[in-house]
Amino acid sequence: MYLTKEEEQILNGEAGETLRQAIGILVTLGDIYGADRLIPIKSAQIAGVSYKTIGDAGLEWISDLQGRVKVPAILNPAGMDLEDWERLRISPEFAEKQKLIIQAYAKLGIRCECTCTPYTLEGFDTGYGDHLAWSESSAVSYANSVLGARTNREGGPSALSAALLGKTANYGFHLDENRVPEISIHVESPLKGSDYGALGYIAGKLAGSRVPVFHLRTTPDADELKAIGAAMAASGAVALYHVEGVTPEIRRLNFEDPEEKITIERKQLDEVYETLTKVTREPELITIGCPHCSATELEKVAKLLKGKTVSKELWIFTSRELVKHYPEYIKTIEKSGAKVVCDTCMVVSPATNRYSCVMVNSGKALAYVPGMCGAEAVYGNMEMCIEEAVGGSTAKKEGGSH
Repeated sequence: MYLTKEEEQILNGEAGETLRQAIGILVTLGDIYGADRLIPIKSAQIAGVSYKTIGDAGLEWISDLQGRVKVPAILNPAGMDLEDWERLRISPEFAEKQKLIIQAYAKLGIRCECTCTPYTLEGFDTGYGDHLAWSESSAVSYANSVLGARTNREGGPSALSAALLGKTANYGFHLDENRVPEISIHVESPLKGSDYGALGYIAGKLAGSRVPVFHLRTTPDADELKAIGAAMAASGAVALYHVEGVTPEIRRLNFEDPEEKITIERKQLDEVYETLTKVTREPELITIGCPHCSATELEKVAKLLKGKTVSKELWIFTSRELVKHYPEYIKTIEKSGAKVVCDTCMVVSPATNRYSCVMVNSGKALAYVPGMCGAEAVYGNMEMCIEEAVGGSTAKKEGGSH
């Protein structure tokens, strides 16, 4: 891989040990994947934040790093709400370690707003064709697919290295030839809301790491695109997808439809919702916001909860910035007894591990909760989740898939 004179000097340690490590990581990845050079990036989003996932070894590595990031950089969700961690019964020992991780990242000049939806934040604008180094799977999918930006699914160390250097290796989804659709997925039935998460949950298993193009009868909005991409990245390893007539790249470039074609039928989507009738326990915890809720989703939750009182634990996850911008939604939600939680999510927080059955409205959470939280996971739309939180088993009896 070609390196400039300055990059060679960094690799030789002339700019310090931290940058030597950083460029060493990127050069190694570049050599493995056949990159020709390093390219500038506009921003970085860094995983490896929750103490639950990185432990003491990760904390020690981050704490030893020196310097400042060269581009805007933000963190993935942590293992707790950084300002109200006691509310979800996080232990003081965990909280102390988590705070040290955040402090170590802050020392490097990283914005310590912990969210999986960085594209919603002020001052973190991302546009078509921008090269990025993002690491959270749903954020990568959204950036590539919905925004038309270019990023590989970086690991925490490689995203942090890219942030410190302001560059990443030029391979994978940074290149035109790797963004071409490889499998065509057709859905004949109309879709709405959480149907897109169910579709992504199924499609990810079918597509694996390939690039799918969807042919849909209905046009998804931004939150529905977020849901399908998040689910595919979790049940499979899809980092880029196209939707005919919707996503920007498929509208600008003349891709040929792939030879391999798959049709997903309504009954397959309905089977995802049927998880609620197959679990051995009633849901003890209901969660919404994986990925973090948008302003539109917070508004919908507030409307559904207005004048109601929850009888089960209901956690709504979103970014702290949106909480500050929409206090009226937060007040309505929390008046019901539900908890609005920032900086974390049900997957990376140890708080979820206390529950044996969790209800979600997210295909991503449906894929991750069993393995990462040790709980059964059941799927429903937002209305079903609210009804389960308010009325217990009512949602199960009434069912519904839209």
